[in-house]
Amino acid sequence: MSDQRSEAREGAATERAVRTQGDILKVATAEFAANGYAGARVDEIAARTRTTKRMIYYYFGSKEGLYLAVLERVYAQIRQVERGIHIGELTPDEALRTIAEATYAHHTTHEAFIQLVSIENIHRAEHLRQSETILRENATAITLLEEVIERGVRAGMFRDDVDAVDVHMMISAYACFHVANRHTFAAIFDRDMLDPGLQVSHRRLIGDMVVATMTDRRAG
Repeated sequence: MSDQRSEAREGAATERAVRTQGDILKVATAEFAANGYAGARVDEIAARTRTTKRMIYYYFGSKEGLYLAVLERVYAQIRQVERGIHIGELTPDEALRTIAEATYAHHTTHEAFIQLVSIENIHRAEHLRQSETILRENATAITLLEEVIERGVRAGMFRDDVDAVDVHMMISAYACFHVANRHTFAAIFDRDMLDPGLQVSHRRLIGDMVVATMTDRRAG
């Protein structure tokens, strides 16, 4: 009986630790996205999660360790979206459209992700390069597209002179632009690219563009 009680206490403690770490990562994501790596304050994250700076360092080792954990978390979320697409059940053009639209939907509803990517670009990806997890996991985005493109080429549906990295770049560029340039675009053109009324047409547009590009074999 005492062993069962001990196991139950350990299980409860583990659940609390996992929950606490999740809360810290959620708050830290917002803090780093808003203020950058240098401007973010661990004390502020601790205060907003009702924990301590010491506890945060216990879980993540350092401010940099926490930042890397945040990056790994936000990149894992988009990779999870991609893994949820059952491309084998779709024709190549349907699969390509689905990937493009799902990426757009994710990026435009996860502004912190785009802000963190922008911060990493400012710092030439010096932190991101340290994460083997991110570098390994992000390769799946390309292998997914490679599978779809190769199937489309074999079927005579897609051109064969555009690779998966190019397609990934097109999709990411369009999706990221809506968040990264939202405010300057609105100031210049008086259009909020994240206006809910525009999301269906904008999501469809990226699907149209990518499929049209890959099915136009005149350049091939």
